[in-house]
Amino acid sequence: MIADLKRRLDALCDEQPFATTYYLKDLRSGEAADRDGHVVVPSASTRKIAVLMAALKGVHEGRLSLDDPFTVDAKYQDNTSGTFQHLTPGFTITFRDALIMMIVVSDNTCTAKVVDIVGLDAVNALSKAVGMVGTTHRHNMPPKDLPYDHPVELTNATTATDVGVLLDLILLGTTDADAAARLGSTPELCTLALQILLWQKLNNRLPLLLPSEARVAHKTGTGSRNYNDAGIIFQGDRPLFILSVYTDNLPKDMPDGTNGFGAAALHMARLAKTCYDALQQPAEALVGAARA
Repeated sequence: MIADLKRRLDALCDEQPFATTYYLKDLRSGEAADRDGHVVVPSASTRKIAVLMAALKGVHEGRLSLDDPFTVDAKYQDNTSGTFQHLTPGFTITFRDALIMMIVVSDNTCTAKVVDIVGLDAVNALSKAVGMVGTTHRHNMPPKDLPYDHPVELTNATTATDVGVLLDLILLGTTDADAAARLGSTPELCTLALQILLWQKLNNRLPLLLPSEARVAHKTGTGSRNYNDAGIIFQGDRPLFILSVYTDNLPKDMPDGTNGFGAAALHMARLAKTCYDALQQPAEALVGAARA
């Protein structure tokens, strides 16, 4: 099944005037497929999944606490993502709430300070330890106003496969202590990470065309030339597949006048819907599984 599904996904990608890389894993069969999944691309805010797990590793090791006070400092508010950039600086939340805001609204004010607290070296070390061989975290705050044609080496970078592998390990870590240990974490902390990803508020990419029964634990990413989304797609409470999609070299406007980022969002949504239609289970199968 996965080979036929890959052909259909690739055909959708071939129709686009921009580059698409993706990683797909069927969580029932364990089969995986990718399109240039090891090509290094700008990660944009999908990097925050690894930042989240490095922070939770620090919590597990006792170096950090989810209840620690987290003051929103003015020096971190010069950015273009999230909500805290607009608020009066100096207020305090908990470290847990900062991690939530970092993911669910992609708040860069929180992210920059979280990375400073955790340390770029720690985020890179965790990424390498779990097999994210094409991933490099270079900045706590991405450089502003990068030119469209900037080299990937100037920014935070990853691959579709790397992020898919990380998501797979987080999901496995919710029920498998050995898998959680690979992340320097626990099943309880992996469950928290998954819950935060499920609280995502930026849902105009992978989830856009999915039916109401679907749930997506995911993180988006937006750069000057790229639009990304990576997540675990559930049918109800059952995880169906992992899909990480990275679009790059987006035109400002498509030939029909559509905004390039909007076209990329719809493209990602169509890829996710194609996978969902192919991999979803009949309703009776889900009922039987629930009774079991």
